[in-house]
Amino acid sequence: MPEKTLIVAEVGVNHNGSLDTAKKLVRAARLAGADAVKFQTFRSEDLVSVYAEKASYQKRTTGKQETQFEMLKRLELSELEYKKLVLHCNKTGVEFISTPFDLRSVDFLESIGVGRYKIASGDLTNPELLYHVGRKRKPVILSTGMANLGEVESALESLRSGGTRRITLLHCVTEYPAPVAEVNLRAMLTLRDAFKLPVGYSDHTEGMEVPIAAVALGATIVEKHFTLDRRMKGPDHMASIEPEGLRQMIRAIRSVELALGDGVKRPSPSELPNIDAARRSIVASTYIATGERVTIRKIAFKRPGTGIQPKDIEKVLNLRCTVDVPAGTVLTWDMFK
Repeated sequence: MPEKTLIVAEVGVNHNGSLDTAKKLVRAARLAGADAVKFQTFRSEDLVSVYAEKASYQKRTTGKQETQFEMLKRLELSELEYKKLVLHCNKTGVEFISTPFDLRSVDFLESIGVGRYKIASGDLTNPELLYHVGRKRKPVILSTGMANLGEVESALESLRSGGTRRITLLHCVTEYPAPVAEVNLRAMLTLRDAFKLPVGYSDHTEGMEVPIAAVALGATIVEKHFTLDRRMKGPDHMASIEPEGLRQMIRAIRSVELALGDGVKRPSPSELPNIDAARRSIVASTYIATGERVTIRKIAFKRPGTGIQPKDIEKVLNLRCTVDVPAGTVLTWDMFK
C-alpha cells in the first residue's frame, strides 16, 4: 500500500488579513479532510518594492488602482496573529505550514515551531533565502513553477549547502488559474527521475481532476489553493477551491490511493470466489464410454472452471476413460485412473 498523500489546503492570503477568517479556513480545511493548511508569511517592505505593479492575474482579480505593495500590506498577519493561528491549528488537529518570503519571516516561523518550510516558485532563484531556510535543517517543500531543470538543480544546491536534506519537489504552473493544457503533469515524473527525490504537485487549475491524476502518477504531496468563497475579494480566491470541492477532491484522492495497491499481480480477495464461475474446464462434448480414448472431437472448453484446465489439453488427449462420461460432464483427473 503506498504512503498516504499529504494534502495541503493552501490558504495563502485568502484570509484577507483577518485572523478570524484564517481560523475559519483552518476549521473548514480540517472538516474537508486536509492534513495541513499552508499560509504565507511575509513583511511587505522586505518582499516587494513600493513601485512594483501587480502581476497580471492580480490586476484581473483586484483591479489596477493599488500597487502590489499596497495590496500585500492589506493581506499581512501580525506575528501575534500567527502565534494564535499556530495554536488554533494544533487544537484543530491540522498541521501548520507557511511559506516565508524573507529572512526575518524564516526566523520567526522557526521561533514558533513550524515543522517544515514551503518555498514558493518565485523564490526558487533566491539563493540567500534558500540557504537560510536550509540552515534550519527542517523538511522543505520546494515549488518549481516557471523553472527549468538547471534552475531546480541550483536551488537544491543552495538548500543543501545550508544543511537540509529532506526535500520534496512540487511541480507547479505559476498562473492563476493555470490552463489545463499547460500543466504538463509528466514533468513531475521528470523531476523525480532527475533528482531522485520525492515529488508532488501544487495545483492552480480550476476543478479537481488534475491533482487527482497527480496522485495516480505518484505525487506524495498535493497542494490546492483553498477559500471559503471564490467570490470573496482578493488576488487568489478565483483560482481556489471551496470547502465542498476540497472535500470531494480529498475523498477522490483517498480512493485513488486505495486503488493503487502494492503493485503485486495476484488475484484479489474479492476475485477468488469468481474463479470457478468465470474460467473454463475441459468438458465432454459427446458420450465417452469406459475404455475409449479422449480425442479433440470429443471435448469442448466450457464453464465452470472446476475440472481439468484447458491449458492441460495435451496431457488429456489419448488418455482412456476408466468410467463412462456422459456428454456435458466436466472432466477430472480421477476419470483416467
